Amino acid sequence: MKILSAQQMRMADEATIKKQQITSLDLMERAATQIFNLIHSRLQGSQTLIHVFCGIGNNGGDGLVISRLLVEHGYNIKTYIVNFSDKRSKDFLVNYDRLKEVSKEWPTQLKSKEDVPNIKGEDMVIDAIFGIGLNRPIMPWVVLLIKHINSSRGFVLSVDIPSGLYADRAPDDPEGVIFSNVTVTFQFPKLAFFLPETGIYTQDLEVIDIGLDHEFLTTTRGIASLIGKRDVLPLYRSRHKYSHKGDYGHSVVIGGSYGKIGSVTLATKSALKTGAGLVTAYVPECGYAILQTNVPEAMVITDDDDELAEIDLDFKPDAIGIGIGLGTSEKTIKAFGEFLKKNTIPLVIDADAINILGKHPDFLSHLPEKSVLTPHPKELQRLIGEWENDYDKIEKTKVFSKQYKCIVVIKGANSKIIDEEQVYVNTSGNPGMATAGSGDVLTGMITGLMSQKYPPLHAAVFGVYLHGSAGDLAVQKTGFEAVLAGDICSHIGAAFLELFKTPNVEQQGQ
Repeated sequence: MKILSAQQMRMADEATIKKQQITSLDLMERAATQIFNLIHSRLQGSQTLIHVFCGIGNNGGDGLVISRLLVEHGYNIKTYIVNFSDKRSKDFLVNYDRLKEVSKEWPTQLKSKEDVPNIKGEDMVIDAIFGIGLNRPIMPWVVLLIKHINSSRGFVLSVDIPSGLYADRAPDDPEGVIFSNVTVTFQFPKLAFFLPETGIYTQDLEVIDIGLDHEFLTTTRGIASLIGKRDVLPLYRSRHKYSHKGDYGHSVVIGGSYGKIGSVTLATKSALKTGAGLVTAYVPECGYAILQTNVPEAMVITDDDDELAEIDLDFKPDAIGIGIGLGTSEKTIKAFGEFLKKNTIPLVIDADAINILGKHPDFLSHLPEKSVLTPHPKELQRLIGEWENDYDKIEKTKVFSKQYKCIVVIKGANSKIIDEEQVYVNTSGNPGMATAGSGDVLTGMITGLMSQKYPPLHAAVFGVYLHGSAGDLAVQKTGFEAVLAGDICSHIGAAFLELFKTPNVEQQGQ
């Protein structure tokens, strides 16, 4: 699924109005009616008091349509106009008059902090104050209103986007944004819903189809792509009956040091479970018995006693994952630098290998094209420097990816896969995966996919999704707190099977 910018969404509205020969008022009625239908299906006539806060632009117009439909269906509502400006959009004014025609109680005008209404914890709030057109800081009294709504503990539904949140940049005041229980957004999700700094403002997301112009939507390239099961399923490569292990490649996992052999064990096992035909672990001597005992299916090559002093392969593998548990001693740094100079195979680079690149940026020029780097935020910072906000982080990562012709996986909730200008946002995974060794499993998975001749970008996108899916399956058995990296690894097979499961009717309605 695409993620469009605010400007692209406005263009989609314009194309729809022109192609379908409708008015903007018709489109507003269509979109707001869809939200009303969702609310009506959930509340089913409940007499919960519903507070509808409307701005004075088109988002407020949506709110007025919802208010009118709620009144017509007998709901108990109070409508408020948040007067932060003297200007009104034309469609707002038309819908304001339409609401007055059907409502016994006209909307309450809010003009200052003294007008803020009482909201009880058992009430519902519909937030239609600001939409994606917000482009300037909010007036102080409106910020106070937003804080009041947040502190009320009432259930909050936001129309299209939580008020105070920009679609394409960080908020001016983190406290001046509605915290929504659910955001019902039009046609496509916004990037803001999937970034650590801005995703916190909505607990649940509903995307509704409002019938925007199909041609425009299919021919417009979004600012990012949202990755779910339907997006990764076409990437899957099935196996034929007469295949053998040589058809699925030879992965090498390089890393480990004294006390950090567990990371290589996890990565090695994950590469095997993801389908690599052969996997070799290249570790210091101290890891030999551990690997041979815990992953008997793998081969093991050893180097120096407690850390790697030389990385020298006398064969050509199909994929290499490097850095997990590697350490950053001088001799290991030297070994890694020498290895980069002679290696031509695209790499999956993680952990200490990334830390070494951060300290020795001259090594970056030796990265094979389309290598995949999998940093967590601190490791990414060592590569690209500090960023102002999550949007800036993505832009700087794009620059880094272009400069070194590499793919960067920014690990975390909704991990981002960045290949130059392309941004992919993952949808699988859960907070239980924030545990030691989870990233080592991901490194092994991407390496295993690359050894099977998945192109590096496909391996990164597919691997990140499968990794999150395995975590989702694991957490169903353990709960968030008890998930271990080994649990994620042990559910890789189930994650593959999950790709081909069809949701039942009840699930599809959720």
